[in-house]
Amino acid sequence: MRFTGKVVVITGASSGIGAALSKEFAAQGATVVLAARRLDRLEELKQEIEKTGAKALAVECDVTSEESVNAAFEKVRTELGQIDVVVANAGFGVTGNIDRLKVSDIERQFDTNVYGALRTIYAALPDLKKSKGRLVLIGSVSGFIGTPGSAAYAMSKFAVRALGDVLWAELDHAGVTVTTIHPGFIESEIRLVDNSGTYRTDFKDPVPTWLQMTAPVAARQIVRAVYNRRRQAVITFHGKVFVLMSRFTPCLVAHLLRFNANQGLKTGGIGARKE
Repeated sequence: MRFTGKVVVITGASSGIGAALSKEFAAQGATVVLAARRLDRLEELKQEIEKTGAKALAVECDVTSEESVNAAFEKVRTELGQIDVVVANAGFGVTGNIDRLKVSDIERQFDTNVYGALRTIYAALPDLKKSKGRLVLIGSVSGFIGTPGSAAYAMSKFAVRALGDVLWAELDHAGVTVTTIHPGFIESEIRLVDNSGTYRTDFKDPVPTWLQMTAPVAARQIVRAVYNRRRQAVITFHGKVFVLMSRFTPCLVAHLLRFNANQGLKTGGIGARKE
């Protein structure tokens, strides 16, 4: 019960890592604030959490709208009075070779993954400074190594990684710790969302299930890192391997990526989701 008496706000809480984190923080004693666009899903998750005896609040929140984010945090302040942990988790992935994307695709990617995180941070900082709390940014292994077909997503996660590194130093004087989480392949709906940010039931997950860490296991590891106020944590074994390779064998990684890109060109491009 490491977070007893704490209020934890999680954006993108309606599915995947966000939903799993909500359950795990609740299991560890926190009052969880479930923030996302799909209010119907949040209400279902809220009922599931409350059946365990924990407390939860569902708040509609679109991180691409500053007005929506500010309204969500104001509702939390009004109903709960404090904010101790904020997890900027909302995000999705734009895929496809760069010559098949438009600048508007990149802008849409950054509006959610980068600017959405920034809107969340700006709305939360006054409260976190008061509580000497914890800010959590959900990055990705793609923030260390960008694979062909994932330029837009990798760019956004490199930015989140840089933001986390800077904020970790900048907010130290205020007593706010910043933890950046870099997951590998986690059981999630993110790979079933198209380039416009719409969930598609007709998409097939390109990552085999045997390579995916389950969301509850990932959530336990993330919550442990947040509790210990770690600067960053890479989640999944394969994720750690990729990060180590990017650091210690960058030339090998570069050649592997080029080979992968060339193979993809033979089949008409790589990275795009297949229906």
